[in-house]
Amino acid sequence: MLALLLGLAMGAAVLGIVTAIRLLRTPSPLPPDLALALEIGATRVTVAGSAVDRLGIRFAPLVLRLMGPERVERKRRRIDQAGNPQGLTVERYAARRAVYGVFGVLLTLIFLGNGWPFFALFALGFGAFAADAVIWQSIRERRDVIDRTLPDFLDVLAVVVSAGLGFRQALERVSARYEGPWADEIRITLRQMDMGVSRRQAFDDLRRRNDSEPVNQFVTALQQGEELGAPIADTLVQIATDMRRTDAQNARRRAAKAIPKATLATLVFMVPATMIVIVAGMILGSGTNITDILNGR
Repeated sequence: MLALLLGLAMGAAVLGIVTAIRLLRTPSPLPPDLALALEIGATRVTVAGSAVDRLGIRFAPLVLRLMGPERVERKRRRIDQAGNPQGLTVERYAARRAVYGVFGVLLTLIFLGNGWPFFALFALGFGAFAADAVIWQSIRERRDVIDRTLPDFLDVLAVVVSAGLGFRQALERVSARYEGPWADEIRITLRQMDMGVSRRQAFDDLRRRNDSEPVNQFVTALQQGEELGAPIADTLVQIATDMRRTDAQNARRRAAKAIPKATLATLVFMVPATMIVIVAGMILGSGTNITDILNGR
């Protein structure tokens, strides 16, 4: 039975390698939409990521059909929230999921054939979640950067608006001086308004693309201030103040949660180790033969 499983796994691996080489060498053109997706972000994608994309891009339509329209739309939104890391699109995601899934299944069969169920479970998890790992990490990092940048950005924006520039011109001027994900989001919003999208819809899209509570507060307060006719500069200053107050409260909350964890780590690791060192020093200092103690003499 073991030999049969190993033979099947090796045969599948050889077949996969041969198929991959044929796909890489074939001159048949890709569908236009997938060819365009393959080129998006090509300057930012890594060499390994590009190779995986090219291996799996032909299987992307099948993966997307299996996911269904609702899951594809949810995944597209998550990729937008991650900021399209390394030029990632939903088509590239489907391609990587196909490659990682096949690779994970092959490793699972090999590990099961050798009697390593733990490694087989790990390989199965790799095949199922490897394509999503970069999205989760990018969303977390991007949200942290935006949360740190937004209050200072709003302060500068309020100063520029107070100097007499319109809100739209002030956004362009301030975003040109910033770099990072928040400046990119503002530029996307401005480009949408250039294409005829209303300001309210553009900022709603900005909120949808970012899984961040400060961004949600910024858009909500901005739209409410616009409806009530409040001065935009005062609104921006108030939003920045509220964000800093909320951030300080969250920092105190995280610190309060860290104290019990630090205490638990001290009790579990440091106290027993310290007691061992003290007792061992006392025994060695008294000249007692440890061998006698262990032998019960």
